[in-house]
Amino acid sequence: MKEVLKYYKDFPKEGIVFVDIIPYLQNKRVFQELISQVADACSAANIIAPEARGFLFAAPLLISAPHVESVVPVRKSGKLPFAEGDLCEVVIEKEYGSDKLYYRISDIAAGKAVGDTFEVTILDDVLATGGTAEGLARSLESRKIVIEGKEYGVKVKEFVFIVEIAELAGRERLEKIAPVKSIAII
Repeated sequence: MKEVLKYYKDFPKEGIVFVDIIPYLQNKRVFQELISQVADACSAANIIAPEARGFLFAAPLLISAPHVESVVPVRKSGKLPFAEGDLCEVVIEKEYGSDKLYYRISDIAAGKAVGDTFEVTILDDVLATGGTAEGLARSLESRKIVIEGKEYGVKVKEFVFIVEIAELAGRERLEKIAPVKSIAII
């Protein structure tokens, strides 16, 4: 599947080689095969999907993967309406700078718990240094979800990526938390 990818040198800044996953969306057969592979890789009922490209690959799982019950959107500042106490901020370190992302506790609570835990798969487009996924995982695993007086933990079951850039060693960083599965490794 990596043969359809495109690469752009020095984007978004000098020294970065941008991996363009848009070609996966330009061919129905390629996209169907990709979503099938992603469905096989994701074993949790709840998918954590950072914007915007994580959404592209997580949403089809609600239809194509019977075991997937919910998708939890992770957005940039100002993109998620929220009730007081519901919004969680995550500071992340990316290969080209820091950023902040947000998710809602109520979105996790709308998913499916296994015993006293919400198992989640973090699904994103590209694994580079692993900063985004690590920040999300640490934040999620520090949360307690309370439903009708019962407390639930959150556990990252695995990380799934459409593309992994092996030389940036993000896998080693994330495997300290949970297994890493990548559809294409470059």
